[in-house]
Amino acid sequence: MREEGTSPLYGGIEAGGTKFVCAVGSGPEDMRAETRFATTTPDETIGRAIEFFSEQRRQLPLTSIGIGSFGPVDPDPASATFGRITTTPKPGWANTEFAGTMEKALGLPVGFDTDVNVAALGEHRWGAARGLDTFIYLTVGTGIGGGGVTNGKLMHGLIHPEMGHVRIPHDWKTDPFLGSCPYHGDCLEGLASGPALQGRWGQRGDTLPGDHPAWPLQAQYLALALVNFICTVSPQRIIMGGGVMEQRQLFPLVRRKVQELVGGYVQAREVLEDIDAYIVPPALGNRAGVLGAIALAQHTVGGQSS
Repeated sequence: MREEGTSPLYGGIEAGGTKFVCAVGSGPEDMRAETRFATTTPDETIGRAIEFFSEQRRQLPLTSIGIGSFGPVDPDPASATFGRITTTPKPGWANTEFAGTMEKALGLPVGFDTDVNVAALGEHRWGAARGLDTFIYLTVGTGIGGGGVTNGKLMHGLIHPEMGHVRIPHDWKTDPFLGSCPYHGDCLEGLASGPALQGRWGQRGDTLPGDHPAWPLQAQYLALALVNFICTVSPQRIIMGGGVMEQRQLFPLVRRKVQELVGGYVQAREVLEDIDAYIVPPALGNRAGVLGAIALAQHTVGGQSS
């Protein structure tokens, strides 16, 4: 039983292709427990998540679990394959039943969405998107994914946004790199993800100096995508997270390139004058994903609206 006067507690899983982060809490100022471990096989990795929350339930009254997962996924509760990771290129993970496995093992309601939609939800609740009803969250790391909120609701449709796989101009003479995406070659993810940086330059992006020619090219590709998103979604803010964006020299390069490519057509002060406050890092930093998963858990049982 929950003690009178205490806040409900929720579990959150940020399920990345490289690592899982699992936590228990109710918000940024109330995180009770957290663990991180490598993403290996589905059985081992999901099993470790179940073990963590089972142990926490012996000490804390958990209400529900939220999962933000790498994808593609099926986030439609009405679908027969809801809660599954579907056509992911990550070896061994295609068609993995994720949410259902957690629900059966723990006996708790489980919310399930993409990792980027969930990070967007965290920023909407507690971070850089508070008070906005239409914004984009783009993560640039091992892969590139995008999500966010439109008219106050998380972005869904046929499945969910796949902003990392938009096709952008590729000047083969300037950049002969074939691209790293196993599905599309030189889509945005294939040209601007962490593996693309390493494949093109022969070393990880975090080992390249700030004045390396990798960064203007990276900014060009990201800005091309952002201008497409600005013209289609009309976001009130763009939040950019992920390991590659921790190279903070990228932000001013991307902002300047976006303004150049927009060419004055989008007559919005945010783009023309206040670009530094328009294209921003997540206010929650690298906790956006797991905090967003907790926000999704709250939403799943009606604890908060979004």
